Parts: sequence; C-alpha cells; structure tokens
Amino acid sequence: MFHSTKKERLPTWYIDTVHVTTLNLNGLRSAIQKDLSGWITRNDPDILLMQEVRAFPHPEFFDELGYQAHWHAAEKPGYSGVAVASKISPRSVKYGMDRPEFDVEGRVLTVEFDHLTVVSAYVPSGSSGEVRQAFKYRFMDVFFEYTRELLAGLGDRQLIVAGDFNIAHHPIDLKNWKANQKNSGFLPEERAWLTRYLELGLLDTHRRRLGETAEYTWWSNRGQAFANNVGWRLDYQFSTPMLAEKAHFHHTDRENRLSDHAAVSMKYQFPLT
Repeated sequence: MFHSTKKERLPTWYIDTVHVTTLNLNGLRSAIQKDLSGWITRNDPDILLMQEVRAFPHPEFFDELGYQAHWHAAEKPGYSGVAVASKISPRSVKYGMDRPEFDVEGRVLTVEFDHLTVVSAYVPSGSSGEVRQAFKYRFMDVFFEYTRELLAGLGDRQLIVAGDFNIAHHPIDLKNWKANQKNSGFLPEERAWLTRYLELGLLDTHRRRLGETAEYTWWSNRGQAFANNVGWRLDYQFSTPMLAEKAHFHHTDRENRLSDHAAVSMKYQFPLT
C-alpha cells in the first residue's frame, strides 16, 4: 500500500536536472563515521537511494542536511534495510512489496514524485548457501512481477529502479568471470533473469554511459581486491527508455570508501517536480 505524504510536503521548486545516486552503505553508522554527511554535501544528489542501511530510522541525520528520508528497515536489528532521501518531499511512499516473507528484511522501497517514481532495491545474496540462494530466487520472481505492475501503472511518470542487485550481468561486469560461473552472483539463471527483467521495459542506464568500459561497484574485503581492482558491478540504475536517453552524466565513486560498495551517480535532464 502506498502511503501519501501530501500533508507533510516541503516547499517545492523546479529542477530541470535530477541527480540520482545509489549506494549500498554496508551500515549507516559505519558510513557516518567515514564522513557520510560531508560526502553528501559535496556530491549534492537530489535523490539518494540507500541499501544495507542496517539501522532503524534516523531521519534527523538527513533533516540536518536538507533531505527528507523514508526508511524501510528490517525487523532484525542491524540487518539489511533500504532508504530514500530526497530534497523534495514525495507524493507517496510504499514500504515493501506486500509480501511479508521479503518485507520483514526491508528490501524494497518505492517513492513517487510528480513525474518520477524511484525504487531502492536490495536483492538478497545467495552466497551463504542453498537456503539463501533459494530465497534469492523467490525474491527475484516476486520483484519481477512487482516491477511489471509498477511499469503498467506509471501513467506519465518515468521510473528508476536502483540499488544492489547482487548479480553481475555480463562478463564485463566482474574481473574474474571465468572462475565465478558457478558462484552466486554470476550464475546463468541469475544473469538470464536480469536479461528478462530489463526486457520488461527498462535500460541499464549506467552501462549505456560506460559503453565497453569495465567498471566495478563492489570489492571483497579479502586480500587486495580493491587495490588490484578485482571487483564486481552489482549496483545499477535501471530506467525507462525516455529517461535513459536524458542521462548526461555518470560517476562511480571509488575514491571515497564509505563502504565496500561504490556510489553510482547519474544525472538526467528531467524535471523532478
């Protein structure tokens, strides 16, 4: 169910370019200790989509930076969770997918603005074993249908689905693809699902900007993965085709190590309100 926020709406203004950033925080408290507030101030996104927040709501942190934050936390403390912070108050917010099995883990948050809907998504990892891999597949099936319904009901709005998908789509999206073909995150079934997912009517906006450049968004903490750039591209911004055509800037921020993931930023020539 969508929850209207109209009574709480902040003063709005016209933004002809919308700056959208997605970042797996690997824990909000940890990111705050690494100067998350300074990073947000310097980068100045209009909409910040966050995953693996691992904390119950802290809206006051974002209030002080000039953002309104909405939160879908996991029931289990210190686990999972997604959030969206925006400079402009949204029209409505939907917490989860109306599927308790997944919603208790805080994995999907949908936020509607006047002309744009954004989804912060955190696809489960299956790397711990068969039980979680099966959970991941069930989530993927439900999220597929959830996105199909979102697209069908968009009307005149555009859509961005962004976050940590825990899947590298193509060999160019991870350093050691040959050695990982039987590992969660690069399984044939996962990659085929991501292809079908985009065929719903979305484009990999980040890849369109990258072309054939190999660029990663996550590096293991083991060994010298980051130093040697042995990474995976797990974090995406997918958008409706009209919006993808209006993307005119991208940046993968591997310089500021707020997390084991890099922030992925895009700018779209598009009015947020």
